Amino acid sequence: MKFADSLLAFIVIAIVLLIIFPLNETILDVLLTLNLSLSLIILLISIFVKNSLDFSIFPSLLLITTLFRLGLNVSSTRLILTEASAGKVIETFGNFVVRGNIGVGLVIFLIIIVVQFVVITKGSERVSEVAARFTLDAMPGKQMAIDADLNSGLIDEKEARKRRQDIQREADFYGAMDGASKFVKGDAIVGIIITIINIIGGMIVGFTTMNMDISQVISTYTLLTVGDGLVSQIPALLISTATGVVVTKAASESSIGQDLFNQITGQPTVLIISGVLLCLMSFFPGFPVWVLIPLGGLLIYLGYTLLSAQSAAPVLEEEEITRQEVEDIRRPENVVNLLSVDPIELEFGYGIIPLADVNQGGDLLDRVVMIRRQMALELGLIVPVVRLRDNIQLNPNEYVIKIRGTVVARGEVMADRFLAMDSGLAEGEIQGIDTVEPAFGLPAKWIDEDQREKAELMGYTVVDPPSVIATHLTEIIKQYGHELLGRQEVQLLLDNLRDRNSVLVDEVVPKLLSLGELQKVLANLIKESVSIRDMVTILETLADYAGIVRDPDILTEYVRQALSRTITQKFIGDSKGKVLTLDNELEKEIMDSVQQTEHGSYLSLAPEKTQQIFANLMKEVERVSSLGVTPIILTSPVVRIYFKRLTEQIMPDLVVLSYNELDSKVEVQSLGVVSG
Repeated sequence: MKFADSLLAFIVIAIVLLIIFPLNETILDVLLTLNLSLSLIILLISIFVKNSLDFSIFPSLLLITTLFRLGLNVSSTRLILTEASAGKVIETFGNFVVRGNIGVGLVIFLIIIVVQFVVITKGSERVSEVAARFTLDAMPGKQMAIDADLNSGLIDEKEARKRRQDIQREADFYGAMDGASKFVKGDAIVGIIITIINIIGGMIVGFTTMNMDISQVISTYTLLTVGDGLVSQIPALLISTATGVVVTKAASESSIGQDLFNQITGQPTVLIISGVLLCLMSFFPGFPVWVLIPLGGLLIYLGYTLLSAQSAAPVLEEEEITRQEVEDIRRPENVVNLLSVDPIELEFGYGIIPLADVNQGGDLLDRVVMIRRQMALELGLIVPVVRLRDNIQLNPNEYVIKIRGTVVARGEVMADRFLAMDSGLAEGEIQGIDTVEPAFGLPAKWIDEDQREKAELMGYTVVDPPSVIATHLTEIIKQYGHELLGRQEVQLLLDNLRDRNSVLVDEVVPKLLSLGELQKVLANLIKESVSIRDMVTILETLADYAGIVRDPDILTEYVRQALSRTITQKFIGDSKGKVLTLDNELEKEIMDSVQQTEHGSYLSLAPEKTQQIFANLMKEVERVSSLGVTPIILTSPVVRIYFKRLTEQIMPDLVVLSYNELDSKVEVQSLGVVSG
């Protein structure tokens, strides 16, 4: 790298010295040939690169080549004026264009200069200005899009950092191209000025010092001036074209040549129409029939061939996919792919396919997306992608929900009917097919669409089949959310928080707790429907207590107490808390039955005692439920977790809170006592 930098510095200094020191004709021929070769290389690179940033050195290279070309112009002008000769390269270019007619040669040369200055250079300059302006204006929106993808978990921090760097590089590149395009414009102007100087100065020198007659002066200096101008303007034209190609190039997966071929041949109908029009033009008097007919026929043939190939492409592609699938199945190493298990799947029979097919008006996929958003807002849980697939082994109207490859729930819906549920306020009976609502087990009926309005007027709750499936899926995710929260999901939560609170994250993980221990705490919270969105409070609490105790269950209790306002708002709300409490003797008996081991603590009660507690609990819960109140058990902090584990066996949805988990402003009313 140091050698390359030193070599570049030497080359730049040598280019500057070209303007000062005179060169002989041989060295000038070599340098002019090198300049032409370098221009060709730059043009070809600009054509073959897939993205403008792949040639990010182009603005600096543009400055160096422009300076090199100006240095050669000065050296050639010195030789023309002093020796009336500038080497074989310039003389050859001059003879090739002039061809014995100085007037025609000058006109051709002037046309090349006009094309270079007015068309290529002016267009490249304008495109560079617009590209730089729009790139800078779009930077805030692109940055926000990257932040949104990062926050939603679509990309990780490494990918976000790379995208930000690409945006910055793109802005720097187009800003540099905006300035570098001025070099091309200035070079074209200088080329015109040097041409005029060569002609006028050459004539003056030829008359005064060379003792030439007027025809010899005009012939010699015009020839050399045109040759020198061509030798400088042709590389300049190549560089200007490369500039236009680079600044007009859109981001693509292939080169500009491949894109050009694919996009033109991608419209065979256009080629056929163009060929027909050319053939029709041959009937007009004066048009060259021998050109129009063959060219039109060639276009029609190409268009017809491409159109036939496009028609056969889907069939060939399908056959290739089928063949590839068969080969993949035969490969012994592909058995490994069968070991992967989706976190959550929704499989359905063929009768439910219209509900999931967007082309048939189904919106089940959109509802699944909304469920993931709902879980993120309600529980702070990043639900993995839900895999939707049809299963011909299921009944037409049946669907199943799988967690880690195991069926955890199933249900049936009728795609052409609506589900009417009696919430207890319905008046009268409605005709329909009796069923059970799959999410909550409520009695319901499938009714026709023309009965929907009547059922709603009678007090029934009426929902469409996608809503039935979406509601069932939502409840399953809530029930098994603690199983869906793995270490990878926890890491995504930490990465999201690290952008705003890196100090807190670095203090807790991995200094105080491992990722697995944090995952257990968060899973405990989600298992009891406690939101983990407030990760700052959760980690702050763990940072305070993780140095004292490492038991995830005990740490969970500390976190629950820190989230008292969240828990109170969710389970009690703004009204007076109506709860059931535990008898003091029962709490003392539970604590005396706790056994401590190296793997944690557990409750050890006699079976008959457990049955007695269950009986008393069921009696109190039924009594409170009959009053229209959702039963909530309130215990002391040290008893809560053990009583919750005890009741999970018979009442997994029972809410068990401790006194420390209630907001101090909430008024609590005891509706009964659960005794042992």
